Amino acid sequence: MKSILTFLIVTAIAFAFGIAAGSQTIAVGNYSAYFLCVVLAMVINWVAFVPSAIAKSDTFYDTTGAITYFTVTVAACFMAYSHHGAIDLRSLAIAAMVVIWCARLGTFLFIRIHAMGGTDSRFEKIKVNPARFLVAWTLQGLWVVLTASAAHVAILAQTRAPIGLYFFIGAAVWLFGFVWESVADAQKSAFKKDPANKGKFINVGLWRWSRHPNYFGEITLWTGVLIAAIPVLSGLSWLVVISPIFITLLLTKVSGVNLQKQQALERWGDDPDYREYLANTPMLVPQPPKLG
Repeated sequence: MKSILTFLIVTAIAFAFGIAAGSQTIAVGNYSAYFLCVVLAMVINWVAFVPSAIAKSDTFYDTTGAITYFTVTVAACFMAYSHHGAIDLRSLAIAAMVVIWCARLGTFLFIRIHAMGGTDSRFEKIKVNPARFLVAWTLQGLWVVLTASAAHVAILAQTRAPIGLYFFIGAAVWLFGFVWESVADAQKSAFKKDPANKGKFINVGLWRWSRHPNYFGEITLWTGVLIAAIPVLSGLSWLVVISPIFITLLLTKVSGVNLQKQQALERWGDDPDYREYLANTPMLVPQPPKLG
């Protein structure tokens, strides 16, 4: 019963956000185009849930998330093109930001999950309970909706604005975050593949500057998308400022940092080198490594 209630609440939040934030976007029939994007994001995950629940498998959970970002972004571009007769440079660039990011992250996560044997320990107890598993897929839909909200609302905005300072600042911030996250992920993958590092914690490369440089890059790139979208936001569409706020809270307070810190303390909590690493390395925002 608790899982069903959670499912209904999460779904209601997604749809209510879609109605409110989409109030200044173009209309498709009797609905705002952004609300239809929200519905599409949720439906994709509900459809993917069915075979996954039957098989009690989470193999394609992360991949479905990437597919959702891609599909909804393409749908938003199609609706914008159909309405305006063309897609402006801001919309094309923002769409490209989302597609490039989800292609890279989706591929990275797909390779990682298969390297782990096709399953993620996070779902060990959840995937055998259909109701709880449905909540997980519904939450992924909400994750896509809120995280990409600034991008999708900007693409579907009723009004357009010339490319200017906000766009260039946003694009630069996105590029910096994207590169930072990509390098951090690549460094961690290379570290784990080296047999000499088995059982060790990573403290090299960008991981000397921050204990979670990949999360910093993730937060930064979505902040860049929001900045690029600012000139076409108005009224309730300003609700999309939730995008970088949501991803920050998600990664630092919910699933990311807290979960990994607990796991790390269980493995290396008695290691003096790890204790020193914790004491001298910032959790998120990078700082030059301390000498010595």
